[in-house]
Amino acid sequence: MALKDIKTKIKATERMNKVTRAMEAVSAVKMRKTQAAALQGRAYARAALAVLTRLAGTRHVKEHPLGQDREGNKLALVVMTSDKGLAGALNSGVLKRAVEALEGRRVEDVTIFAYGKKGNEYFSRRGYTIARSIENKLDEVPLAVMEDLSEEITQGFLAGSYDKALVVYSNFKSTFEQVPTMRRLLPLSLPALADIVAGIIPAKGRWSEETPIEPPASYEVEPDEREVLGILIPKLVAVAMYHMLLESKASEHSARMVAMKNASDKSKEVVRDLTRKFNKVRQAAITREVSEIVSGREALSS
Repeated sequence: MALKDIKTKIKATERMNKVTRAMEAVSAVKMRKTQAAALQGRAYARAALAVLTRLAGTRHVKEHPLGQDREGNKLALVVMTSDKGLAGALNSGVLKRAVEALEGRRVEDVTIFAYGKKGNEYFSRRGYTIARSIENKLDEVPLAVMEDLSEEITQGFLAGSYDKALVVYSNFKSTFEQVPTMRRLLPLSLPALADIVAGIIPAKGRWSEETPIEPPASYEVEPDEREVLGILIPKLVAVAMYHMLLESKASEHSARMVAMKNASDKSKEVVRDLTRKFNKVRQAAITREVSEIVSGREALSS
């Protein structure tokens, strides 16, 4: 390789390093904000889900249409991905987990609610019905968006359009660990809600010793349990999805920051290797020129 080509590659790699470092700095700022929002919201999400969990163990919910299991195969799947890439294996992990949830189901039996461009593009190309596609560009999403989505899913469930509702997202564990996770939203069940609550409790820290939520022996709902639950359940399901969205956003920016840091480190390594190669090629050229000069001088002398 010529010296000019190597030098051009070095300059191009250095420019790439500047871009990845800038993206790393931006992602680091967003990561801290979204991580703080996700961690601070865990207590509120757990409290809201505690209400739903206590209700799920009562006869009122078991008799309510939103709490009854069905034998049909119609599925509503909420997929939370990002609109942008450069986040490592974050989106591919969520999509892989979603595909696992669809095993054994026909395409016509599945309705996709895509929160994020990546999920929408993936399932659109494979012929799935996209009931709703929502952009995932803003870091601050109002709860009303999740309430509308929850209302649409619960109404579809009550109308018989879906027999089950699942959500797939990336659960935030730490800056370097994001776990693709699937949760069941409908029909309501105590084990499914217990799994969501268990995922909120961190493995370590002051909140790691929270006591498990258990249903009460008896629970009275007034004035009318069907009317109260018809309003309460969709709102609490919206809170659960909003918590999952916060976890997903914290995971996205954490994964992108780590990916950009790895890219910056790799570009520095490439620059070092290319610089070493440039020096070797230049030294070889200098040695060759000196050898030619010496050989010419000896030829003239002889």
